[in-house]
Amino acid sequence: MRPSPDLRCYLVTGSGTREHILEVVREAVAGGCGTVQVRSKPIDALDLYELTADIAREVGDHATVLVDDRVDVALALMRQGLPVHGVHVGQTDLPVEQVRELLGPAAVIGLTTGTRELVAASNALGDVIDYIGAGPYRPTPTKDSGRPPLGLDGYREITELSQVPVVAIGDVTADDAADLAATGVAGLAVVRGLMNADDPRAYAARLVEGFEEGRK
Repeated sequence: MRPSPDLRCYLVTGSGTREHILEVVREAVAGGCGTVQVRSKPIDALDLYELTADIAREVGDHATVLVDDRVDVALALMRQGLPVHGVHVGQTDLPVEQVRELLGPAAVIGLTTGTRELVAASNALGDVIDYIGAGPYRPTPTKDSGRPPLGLDGYREITELSQVPVVAIGDVTADDAADLAATGVAGLAVVRGLMNADDPRAYAARLVEGFEEGRK
């Protein structure tokens, strides 16, 4: 049986030195961040492999560690026995059914969506994937999806439609946590808010606190 990841505070690593990224990850997890997706684009396969290995050794026993896109990197690390728990893939990456076959039944798999059509299609994959990422919440310079911003109303519609947990992404900040949680999303993916925070531990704690407040 695969684990159920804590998606409330979901760190997507951004660019920076390896030391900076590791420090942010370490502090964010100490503050309550439950999931870390290693993305940090642009990055080549070897650097992603080494960065993910370092992150897994640091926090893999305390948080869910996912690799962005690169199923091969995740599989290599998992076969070494490192606490890497799965991947997050996009619509143009390997089909999630094949990802599940490669990584096995215990892996955590997330899938990028963002439109009603993509969310509806993901419902047929409910036995394969663990959550969907949906965005952007707002326009963001980190990743241009080409999709219009969803806003709060968009997330209310998507969470009602989706049969799997939904993670909001796209310029999400701790100040948005309560409002977004109230829409029914299962978690909040944050890049710049945590990567640029003066105190990532405090920022993660504030985000989780806001998320829990919005759930009430």
